[in-house]
Amino acid sequence: MKTLNNYKIILLLCFTLGLAPFVPEPHIWGKLKWIAGGAKGMQAMDWFDTFLHGFPWVLLMRLVFVKLIRVKHPS
Repeated sequence: MKTLNNYKIILLLCFTLGLAPFVPEPHIWGKLKWIAGGAKGMQAMDWFDTFLHGFPWVLLMRLVFVKLIRVKHPS
């Protein structure tokens, strides 16, 4: 559970797996644009790829949310 609450590891995942490959644009950005455009032609592998590259960002959002909740409602 410590790993899921470690900013350094999650940020490292976001900037490596979350953005790779970097050229010509970050992979997750291209996938999000494809989904926003209607996801026409996306196959199961494309959805899995989106999940794989997007999961570090979900972990980062979760961590920020958990930290904000702890600040508002200290135990």
